[in-house]
Amino acid sequence: MILAIRTDSPLAILCLLDADGKVLQQEQWQADRQLAKELLGKLEALLQTQQTSWNDVRGLIVYRGPGSFTGLRIGITVMNTIAYAQSIPIVGVMGENWREEGVQRLAAGENDKVVLPEYGAEARITKPRK
Repeated sequence: MILAIRTDSPLAILCLLDADGKVLQQEQWQADRQLAKELLGKLEALLQTQQTSWNDVRGLIVYRGPGSFTGLRIGITVMNTIAYAQSIPIVGVMGENWREEGVQRLAAGENDKVVLPEYGAEARITKPRK
């Protein structure tokens, strides 16, 4: 089983896929400013809908951008942490066919180990006043 998430906008998308990329279960919700509070619980609930646990997850796919700084940061951090703690391969993907590309990369044995976000623009860093 593969877990895929996309958190680049206020509408968060979570999917459970089989090894061929077929969607077994999908959840979308208007996460807005509740993403950090609700994401892990939503992931756990999604697994429970298929009577599965983290032990059944064989790969993680995370949409890495471009998109919202905070949404990407939260989603990618949660997935990187799960990948590390559970020793699950993780791939970060971009583009319209993000799930399909992620499934292909996992099937090829790829593992990014740590996914970094792509925000789509340079950081706007406030310069110190002093």
